[in-house]
Amino acid sequence: MSGLKLAIAAVAVLGLAACSNNRWDDMANGSGAGAGAGLGAGSLDPASPAYFQQTVGDRVLFLVDQSTLTPEAQGILQGQARWLSQNADYVVTIEGHADEQGTREYNLALGARRANAAREYLISQGVAGHRLKVVSYGKERPLEICSNEACYSKNRRAVTVLAGGLTG
Repeated sequence: MSGLKLAIAAVAVLGLAACSNNRWDDMANGSGAGAGAGLGAGSLDPASPAYFQQTVGDRVLFLVDQSTLTPEAQGILQGQARWLSQNADYVVTIEGHADEQGTREYNLALGARRANAAREYLISQGVAGHRLKVVSYGKERPLEICSNEACYSKNRRAVTVLAGGLTG
């Protein structure tokens, strides 16, 4: 048994050694912090769906049993509207979701109200209505399966899903 522990410890030390680097060598070679292309949002194409999701934000959250947009949700949707006006080749599906409390039918209707609230706000910000469709998943597609308020709140949302190629 102690041989197994020694082998595990040796693998862990080798793994850590493989991950380490010599910061002095990196700085001398010009590859320290700030050098290179990086993987952050700054290196993403501003017209890409990944940029939209990571920088603008693709979802807004709602309070319990509500489809009214909060000021925070309105701010996110304003950013989405700006991005969509600069990237007219994209069409959007707004998915309405609810937490798992309540009946399937009620939550489908609530999800539809949430998706429509987001759609109407985007239209009020200048996005053409023909680019925006809505769908409700109610409680059928939760982000998390749970039984507490902190988790439920993540499921009460409207998600803006991009699709390229706006044609006729």
